[in-house]
Amino acid sequence: MALDGKVPSGPLETKWSNYKSNMQLVAPANKRRYNVIVVGTGLAGAAAAASMGELGYNVQAFCFQDSPRRAHSIAAQGGINAAKNYQNDGDSVWRLFYDTIKGGDYRSREGNVHRLAELSANIIDQCAAQGVPFAREYGGTLANRSFGGAQVSRTFYARGQTGQQLLLGAYSSLMRQSATGKVKLFPRHEMLELIVVDGVTRGIVTRNLRTGAIESHLADAVCLATGGYGNVFYLSTNAKGSNVTAAWRAHRKGAFFANPCYTQIHPTCIPVTGDYQSKLTLMSESLRNDGRVWVPLKAGDTRSPDTIPEAERDYYLERKYPSFGNLVPRDVASRNAKQVCDDGRGVGPGGLGVYLDFSDAIERDSLNVIKEKYGNLFDMYSEITNEDAYKTPMRIYPAIHYTMGGLWVDYDLMSNLPGLFVLGEANFSDHGANRLGASALMQGLADGYFVIPYTIGGYLADAKLPKIDTDHAACKDAEREATARIENMLSIKGKRTVDSIHKELGLMVWEKCGMSRDEAGLKELLEQIPSLREEFWRDVTVTGSAGTFNQVLERAGRVADFLEFAETMVRDALDRRESCGGHFREESQTEDGEALRDDDNYSHVSAWEWKGENETPVRHKEALDFEFVHPSQRSYK
Repeated sequence: MALDGKVPSGPLETKWSNYKSNMQLVAPANKRRYNVIVVGTGLAGAAAAASMGELGYNVQAFCFQDSPRRAHSIAAQGGINAAKNYQNDGDSVWRLFYDTIKGGDYRSREGNVHRLAELSANIIDQCAAQGVPFAREYGGTLANRSFGGAQVSRTFYARGQTGQQLLLGAYSSLMRQSATGKVKLFPRHEMLELIVVDGVTRGIVTRNLRTGAIESHLADAVCLATGGYGNVFYLSTNAKGSNVTAAWRAHRKGAFFANPCYTQIHPTCIPVTGDYQSKLTLMSESLRNDGRVWVPLKAGDTRSPDTIPEAERDYYLERKYPSFGNLVPRDVASRNAKQVCDDGRGVGPGGLGVYLDFSDAIERDSLNVIKEKYGNLFDMYSEITNEDAYKTPMRIYPAIHYTMGGLWVDYDLMSNLPGLFVLGEANFSDHGANRLGASALMQGLADGYFVIPYTIGGYLADAKLPKIDTDHAACKDAEREATARIENMLSIKGKRTVDSIHKELGLMVWEKCGMSRDEAGLKELLEQIPSLREEFWRDVTVTGSAGTFNQVLERAGRVADFLEFAETMVRDALDRRESCGGHFREESQTEDGEALRDDDNYSHVSAWEWKGENETPVRHKEALDFEFVHPSQRSYK
C-alpha cells in the first residue's frame, strides 16, 4: 500500500496558512457537542487538552501518573528551539527548517517540518504569556544558547529545568479548563485497548490503577500523546513508567507503526556504574556549549585527567568537525564516543566514558557564570557520582534518550485509523532519523497548542459518527481482551521476575540494535526475541491480584508489549539496509565512518501493519519527495 501523507500542495511557506484557510470548521456553538479523549498529559497531551477545552470541546484526559505534573516531559533539561533570531545571528524559519531536515538525515516530510519551524516562534510567545520563566539577558530580553546541529543560537531555556517549567505552564492551562468543567481528568488510568467501531476510532479501554476496574470510555476522536518507546532497551534516560503500550495497543487494532528502528542515542549521559541500575541520567546537551569533549591520545591511559598534559589529549569532535566542534548532532557525537571507547581510549570504570571538561570555560568566563548557567546540572552530577565537575571533568557516555519512530500520521496528525490522532513523540512525523537537541519540546507544544486544535476540527466537521454507548459489542470485546490478558499473566506463577526478563530484552537489543547494527546481529535478535517472549508467557511471576493497586502487574503488561514491539523494531532495522541518522548499519558507512544513506532505495517511510500474533507484519511505504531541499551527504566538518 502506498501511503498518502496529505501534505498540501503549493509553496512551502504557504502550505499551512492555505490549509487553515480552506479547511472545514466546526462552529463554536457546535463544539460542545463533540467529545475528545486525550491519552497522556505531558507537553503534547496537556497542551492539546487545554487548547481543545478552551475551544469548547468536551475533553477527557487520561494519565497513568497521579498528576499530569509527573509526565516525563518534566525531565527535559536544555531548552526549546524557536526561529526568533533574537541574537541577530542569521537565524530564520527557513534555517530552522533546513537544520531539522538535514539533522534528520533527509528522512522526514518537508511540509511537516516547515510547519514546525513556522510555529516555533508562536510557542515562545504562548509560554512566556503563561509565565514560563525563560532565562533573560541583563536588559530583560529572552536569552538563547546553541544546541547541536546548528550554527546559530536559537534555544530558549529555563536554566536546566526547561521541560519542568514548560510543563507547569501547560498544566496551569489544563487545570484552568478542568476547573471550568471542559476537561475531565482521569489520573491513575492506563489505556489497555483501543475501541474501533466499523473501522473508526471511538474510544479506549482503561484500567483504574487504584481499583483495578476495567472501564470503557467513548468519544468522537482519540488523541494519543503517550511518548516514546525508549524503555524497550531497559536502561534509558526515560522515566521508568514510560512505555509503548498505548501506541502498541493501537497498532494491534490497525494503526501503522512507522520507522520503529529510528532510536536516538544521547551522547551526554552519566555512564552505567553497575548491573543493579534500573535507569540512566541525562546531562543536558547544553553543557556542550562550554564543555569540551576529550579522551587520552593513547589507549589504556588511566591517569587522572588533571595529570594528562594538553598535548596528550584528543579533543576528537573539535579535530574531526571543526565547523561545529562539540555541537555536532547527537548521532554523530554518540558514534564518535563509541568509536574512541572501542579503540581502548575510554575513561572511567570499564573504559565506557569520555570527558566533558569545563576548565577552559571556567577560566574564560569565571566559576560564577558557569554555576549560573548550569548549577543544577552540576549538582545532580555530584549527587549521583560524588564527583565535583567544577574541579574534575564530567564522565559521559551515550544512552538511549528519544525515539523518532512512532505511529504513522498524515499532515493532520491522524493515523491511518480514522479518528485516531497521534501527537508529540508518539508519532513519527517531524524528526526523520535523528532529532536535533531542543526540538522535542518544540514539536510536542506545536502539535498540542497549534496543530491539533485546527486539524481535529476538520475531521469532526466531516465525520459521520453514530451514537454508541459502552454496551456496544466493540466495547465489550475490548474489555474482555484486556481482562483476559491480565488474568493470563496472573495465572502463570512462574519463577522469573518481570524486571529480569525486561533487563534481558534490553541488553540484547542494546548490543545488536543500539548504536550500531549489522545483518547477522539483527537476524539473531529475530530468533532470540520470540524465544524470550515465549519464556515470559510460560515462566513469569506476577504477584498480587487484579482488583488492587498492583505495580508488578502494570510493569508486566508493559514488558509484554515491549516483547512484541521489539521484534518489529528489529525487523525494521534489518529491512532498512542503509545508514541514516540514529540508524547505523555497519555495512553502510563512508570511508571515514560516517552514515551512508541509500536514497535510491530507502527515501521512504516504512509503516508496519500488524497481521496477528506470530505473524510477519506487512511493510507499507510512504515516498519522501524533496521539492525544496536537495538531499546530500551530511557533513558537519
